[in-house]
Amino acid sequence: MIKKYLIFCFLSSFLSSQDLPDAKWKDINYGGNENIYNNMDIYLPNLNKTKYPLIITIYGSAWKSNKGKSSNYIKKNLIKPLLSSGFAVASINHRSSSDAIFPAQIHDVKAAIRFLRGNSSKYNINDNFIGITGSSSGGHLAALAGTSSNIDVLEGDIGNFLNFDSHVDAVVNWYGPTDFLIMDDCGSKLVHNNPNSPESLLIGKPIQEYPEEVMNANPIKYINKKSASFLIIHGIMDLTVPHCQSQVLHDALKSKNIDTSLVLVEDGKHGPNVFTNKYINMMTSFFINQLSQKF
Repeated sequence: MIKKYLIFCFLSSFLSSQDLPDAKWKDINYGGNENIYNNMDIYLPNLNKTKYPLIITIYGSAWKSNKGKSSNYIKKNLIKPLLSSGFAVASINHRSSSDAIFPAQIHDVKAAIRFLRGNSSKYNINDNFIGITGSSSGGHLAALAGTSSNIDVLEGDIGNFLNFDSHVDAVVNWYGPTDFLIMDDCGSKLVHNNPNSPESLLIGKPIQEYPEEVMNANPIKYINKKSASFLIIHGIMDLTVPHCQSQVLHDALKSKNIDTSLVLVEDGKHGPNVFTNKYINMMTSFFINQLSQKF
């Protein structure tokens, strides 16, 4: 009986993985180096077009992974539905907090955006529209890319395409952290103020002792009149990244007249009940709507 069960589990996993998309180009290095954390995969829809609008995806890992771009989780929940909606997708790696502290991670994200713009013809990308999405720590980095759009900050000097723009047009932020300093006040099962918390490891210091450094990692700091449009999705029952994080970001964007929508999922946790067809369809519809507004 146990043997049959194991065979069933294996076959189910195999069949499920067979339904996931394969990258058109794998392990493309956007940093001009040989580091795995500067690799990306690029996917194209099965459509007969020469160019596609692009969405960049960023995995969640509490900033602890430097090679999460190809997980089945991100393929199922982000890459596959975006491809089905007609978007090219670039799924990127970035440096972990053990590789380098902040702002290395957003420097990598912006280097990837510049690389894709600089190679848009080669990879069948219409760089007149670039969106970005990510979950948890990936949502944080996506939000940073979106709020700092069109201003010359957080660029870094990674890669060979420094003369290209890192602007993005639209952001879908899935339950990403925003203001690390208030996370413990909002109802979290993690102690984010701990010196060994993911946030403290990202900053390289205990967050409550260095509020100025923490503010540099807060997407709210960089909101400007040309920041990207946002859709923010967060579970009310999320005890890892409490939903106040999305509320404060939404409120700050709204106060600056940036197009923003906040969706709070009543029974949503940190991923469970949030990455469902209903909210995934909201993501794709949002990007399609933003694309239609630009053209």
